[in-house]
Amino acid sequence: MSDSIEPLGPLGPAADPAELLAEAGIAPGAPAGEKGSAPRVMGVMVASADGHAVVDGRAGGLSSPADRTLYRSLRTASDSCLVGPTTLVAESYSSLLDPHQRERRESLGLASEPLLATISRRLDPDLAGLEIFNTPGRPVLVYTESDGELPACTSDVELVRFAAGSLTPQACVEDLGSRGLATVLCEGGPSLLGAMFAAGLVDDLFLTVAPLLTGGDGIGIVESALFDPAVALELRWVGRAGGHLFLHYATKA
Repeated sequence: MSDSIEPLGPLGPAADPAELLAEAGIAPGAPAGEKGSAPRVMGVMVASADGHAVVDGRAGGLSSPADRTLYRSLRTASDSCLVGPTTLVAESYSSLLDPHQRERRESLGLASEPLLATISRRLDPDLAGLEIFNTPGRPVLVYTESDGELPACTSDVELVRFAAGSLTPQACVEDLGSRGLATVLCEGGPSLLGAMFAAGLVDDLFLTVAPLLTGGDGIGIVESALFDPAVALELRWVGRAGGHLFLHYATKA
């Protein structure tokens, strides 16, 4: 199965996902944000044709080679990846990029990988067992309301502590902006992405629709209280690879 995406709109013939992202102004080496400025926040999710975000508890069963390439192209272009702790553990995160993508970032004077950040109010100890938390030299931010510590891990983990009841997605995005990070890629899960949309933080949504029906009362791509009003999206482009559809939406002001 090919990992290139064939645009259905005016962008031309099948292209590498990184080329399609560049058309949308999303590329590594974009001008850094001033400290304190609001980052561009991009959400990325995959769903079945009936709108469910997981199969057997994981999103991996809905993915495809092109979808995985899109994810890694988005990561390559991002300053930070914000991922919920349940997603990190369920998907067994081990790395963010392939070697050639790390080399590309380094050639542009960037860190080899985007900064990984997660929100774990109770400081889930399972995080410390992940490979991505045990890569010497890898910086990781954990936003938490806990006054405890994670079990020993070898990544450079920084715990950013908040008072009980004060940890919000808005506060996390503001902290990332204060570090001069211009782009944040939110990879879910559905609860985190729902909270990000509810707070009005998301600028772009990259949604992959898999040619599968899962049935049942599955989890959607956003899990939150009813949006009132509904979040309006503007379709920017549609692509396909095999039976998978790739949608890029921007949120309307």
